[in-house]
This record gives sequence, C-alpha cells and structure tokens, in this order.
Amino acid sequence: MGWFKRNKDGITTSTKDKKETPEGLWHKCPKCKVIHSVDDHAKHMWVCSNCGHHDRINAAEYFTFLFDDGKFTELNPKMTSGDPLKFEDTKKYTDRYAASVKKTGLNDAVTTGYGKLNDQDIVIACMNFNFIGGSMGSVVGEKIARAIDHSIKYRKPFIMISKSGGARMMEAAFSLMQMAKTSAKLALLGKEGIPYVSLLTDPTTGGVTASFAMLGDINISEPGALIGFAGPRVVKETIGKDLPEGFQTAEFLLEHGFLDFISERKHLKKKIGSFLGMVSPENETEAVATK
Repeated sequence: MGWFKRNKDGITTSTKDKKETPEGLWHKCPKCKVIHSVDDHAKHMWVCSNCGHHDRINAAEYFTFLFDDGKFTELNPKMTSGDPLKFEDTKKYTDRYAASVKKTGLNDAVTTGYGKLNDQDIVIACMNFNFIGGSMGSVVGEKIARAIDHSIKYRKPFIMISKSGGARMMEAAFSLMQMAKTSAKLALLGKEGIPYVSLLTDPTTGGVTASFAMLGDINISEPGALIGFAGPRVVKETIGKDLPEGFQTAEFLLEHGFLDFISERKHLKKKIGSFLGMVSPENETEAVATK
C-alpha cells in the first residue's frame, strides 16, 4: 500500500548535498544562441564555432594572440584622466571613472604596448570597450599619441585596434581635440614612411571613426563589425530616406571601398604579418635606416 501513501517529506535533497553550477563556465552566443563552454570559446579566439559570430574582446585578449607568445611591454600603464570640466549629470564623472577602474582593472579605454608579431617589432594600441564604452577622452588620445611617438623613434610599424562608442562627452572639447592630435601624429608617422595598420572592430563609431580609425595605410575589419560615424537612426532622420540593407556593417563598407579587406580573427596575425613583411621599415636600405 506504500504506493498509495503520500510521503509528507516527498523526494528531497539536503542542502549540504545540493550542488550549484558555478557562474562563468558557459557562454551563450548572442547571435545563434548556441551554448559553448568558456574554455572552448576562448580556444576559438572568442568566435562562435557554430555561426562565426565575433564577440567583443579587449586588449588583454587581442594581445594574447597578436604578440608572439603573448609577450609585450606596456606603454604608459599608469596614465589616468582628470576632471577638468567638473562634469556632473546624473552621476559625477569622477565617480563613474573610479567605478570603471575598479570594475575593469584598467586605467582607461586604451592599452598600448610593444613586442613582436611574427618576429617583427611592432607597436599596438587597442581600445577596451568595457571601459566607459571605449570612449575617447584625453588619456586615450595621449596614450595613442605616445605609442605613435614610440613607433617613430624606434621605426616600428603601428597597429591600431579600434572599438569605441566615440568621443567621451564628459570631457567635451578636451575629447574632441584628440581627433586632431592623433591624426597629426599619424601624419608624422606617414612622413617617416612607417606603416600604419588600422583594424576596425565592433563597434567603431563617432569621433574615432572620423579620425585615426580610417587613416590606416591599410584598413581592415573583422566580419560583421558595426562601423560608422552617426547611428543609423540619426542618418535616416537626417537624409529622410530608408537605409540600404546591411548599412554600416563591415561587409557594406568593403563593398563601397572604405575597407581593404575583412579578416576572421584566426587569420589576423598571419595577414597583418604578411603585409608588414612587405612594407616594414626593417626592409629599408641602410641609407634610409641610418637617416
């Protein structure tokens, strides 16, 4: 008759026997919704093995596979931003800045460093989108400018990896001036005949697109990246017309001549290395090298 008796306790598991699934073990692709383990996702360079969606990653991740053995020397790691405008809105800029530093472990939205890529000396500046949307403030502009100075001084090719929501509004004109400063530094780099590779990743927008991101000797992108100045809604309202399908994607820009090529993340190092192997200052004649 035990089958017909209700067990008051039911089927239970004691609290001490319950096992919680640790957080951070799985990654769900935002495009196809397929779930992968975090370790497998990292092995695929943070690209979905099912649909090929390229997740947003920051300097720490890019540096692991672009620099040989992931080894590099960071430039100006302690540079931090001030608050010259005493900007206050719903939250003080200083409070938001401090919260971003604490959350990300970074001092600002760009990391710069030098090392080797396929045994070639190289300088890389990479933006960190998780730091206030990769916005360009005075520190971002200054660190990029100093990285370019390092490239010029030691005649090393320069790679810029852009990923940004645009200018940092909390610094107003101080932010906007970084467009002119970085562009001027790149003009000096070009005058010295030192290669500049611009890699545009998702998303690259605003003042970053309007300045250093589109000034490369070669402009490349990862698949599906959003690249533009103003957002699609603003553009549509301005011109009063519907936008073409795929507007502001990397593929659309490639078709219209704004990019030289699109490369999957797993091929980036090889393709950049091949380009630099052809144009590197190391291949200059001795007369130019001793200028």
